[in-house]
Amino acid sequence: MKFRNTVIVAALLATGLAAQAQVVVVVNPKSALASMTADQVSSIFLGKTTTLPSGATAAPVDQAESAAVREQFYSKVTGKQSAQVKAAWSRLVFSGKGTPPKELGNSAEVKKFVAGNADAIGYIEKSALDGSVKAVLTVD
Repeated sequence: MKFRNTVIVAALLATGLAAQAQVVVVVNPKSALASMTADQVSSIFLGKTTTLPSGATAAPVDQAESAAVREQFYSKVTGKQSAQVKAAWSRLVFSGKGTPPKELGNSAEVKKFVAGNADAIGYIEKSALDGSVKAVLTVD
């Protein structure tokens, strides 16, 4: 009985850990940026600024609205839930003060876009990180 309970607890913990995988914010590998703070990233993805710390105009890309990585990214980096972010962007768009990040389907599409655009910034699961992009922030 003890063994069975241990297995159940281990399985539940593993499921919880998988759901909370690390997220990395990525930029083009040729970017001069070595790192960014959560506040800098948050400002770009919430439309408070349109520039990267390097001074270049940022080209942010989002994951699909249904993606778990998107909810985790916004929760950890901005402290907001997806619905709050969507509402904030609706106000900015309505007032003519901004355009939300381009939405892509998954981490592979985000990596492809960022790798092909010098000023792009996006986020992916850390497990998807490879040499085609450069991580500037890791979010636990």
